[in-house]
Amino acid sequence: MWLPDGNFPRASGHTSTPVALVGLNAEDERALSDILGCSECLCGPTCDWNILAADTVDSVLETVRRELVGIVVFDHDGLIDHWKELLDEFSAIPHAPLLIVTSRLADDRLWVEALNLGAYDVLSKPFDRAEVSRIAGLACAQWHGRQAAAMHSAA
Repeated sequence: MWLPDGNFPRASGHTSTPVALVGLNAEDERALSDILGCSECLCGPTCDWNILAADTVDSVLETVRRELVGIVVFDHDGLIDHWKELLDEFSAIPHAPLLIVTSRLADDRLWVEALNLGAYDVLSKPFDRAEVSRIAGLACAQWHGRQAAAMHSAA
């Protein structure tokens, strides 16, 4: 069950940051889950990552329309430029997630294109633990900040 602020209810005051992984292979999913499972979120020590896997753009869009998702990690290598479709769709969704694009060929061109089109950031593969922790933590803090601001303005 989701709480109005986008968090799962947790014992002992924990909040959860929902993260959808799209198009990543099993090895990359395991690596990200391992890194996020051990990283300390910038949202605070009571924050947990809730990782959801999605195989297609349609399945992640269905999830994002139905539930609050904080971050979507999209594999450029597996689904090429479909991340652009997600950004277009996210523009019409209230409380849209932040999009992080991953690629083995994460060069300056992809990074500039992704940021100019509205992606949060780009991660190169293989994943670097410190870089993933930093980017995911900053994205988490930004998403939770947006949720708090939306709740405050609605009150």
